[in-house]
Amino acid sequence: MKKIGLFGGTFDPVHNGHIEIAKSFLGSNFIDELWILLTPFPPHKSAEFNVSYSWRYEMLKCAFRDINCSILTIENELSTPSYTFRTIKHLKTEFPDHKFFFCMGEDSLEKFDTWRHYERILEEADLLVAQRPKTDHNNVLPEILEKTHFVNHEPIEISSSEIKARINDPGFLSKNLPDKVISIIEKENLYR
Repeated sequence: MKKIGLFGGTFDPVHNGHIEIAKSFLGSNFIDELWILLTPFPPHKSAEFNVSYSWRYEMLKCAFRDINCSILTIENELSTPSYTFRTIKHLKTEFPDHKFFFCMGEDSLEKFDTWRHYERILEEADLLVAQRPKTDHNNVLPEILEKTHFVNHEPIEISSSEIKARINDPGFLSKNLPDKVISIIEKENLYR
């Protein structure tokens, strides 16, 4: 049975933090492959500031070109809104011989019980969580922790919203984004 990690997000834009967490998932020995799921517009976020799906997809392809993973557009093809439990259910139907792990950062684990039908996600997949050093999980429900596997990870403290706020700072961008992603942003005048 092939073990697949599913790493979803809007990646608006993709940055070095995303790349490093993906490497941590791949190096964990829990999964054989990592599938990156590009979300069109998640229900819990405003869509008005996102660049187009196609440009986010192009940036993802450039950012992950040299990393052993696949980029899927499945969430753009399924009915909206994009709920994780629907996506995983669809993938389980398409690939019944695969075991799925839903990958996330530890900050998302703390809020996982607020996700739409989180218990249905746990029925279909285990959680693979990039753990910050020396953290406890006192606020996480026991039934969630039972299905959670932790991966060692040294996080890069950067967010997509921070990048958008400092989009005109070339030094900041070069430190936090792959060169090919910066080239697309500049050429297409994105986030300005």
